[in-house]
Amino acid sequence: MKAIKMLTLVLLIVGGLNWGLWGLFEFDLVATIFGGNTAMLSKVVYTLVGVSAIVQAIALFTPSSAQDGRPAIA
Repeated sequence: MKAIKMLTLVLLIVGGLNWGLWGLFEFDLVATIFGGNTAMLSKVVYTLVGVSAIVQAIALFTPSSAQDGRPAIA
């Protein structure tokens, strides 16, 4: 499970950087790398980033294995 959390965190960082580039320069790095924003690989990356956000949101509010009951962030 730790590997999934790490992978989703990396994908969220990639997504955040991509949105930052879009906001500052109107440059979509994912689309540039994978052949346009409607290319199948781009859609896969966008979908994985979205699923990663859901996984991390669930993990944020799921109690950790620690006994203090604090939310597990990553």
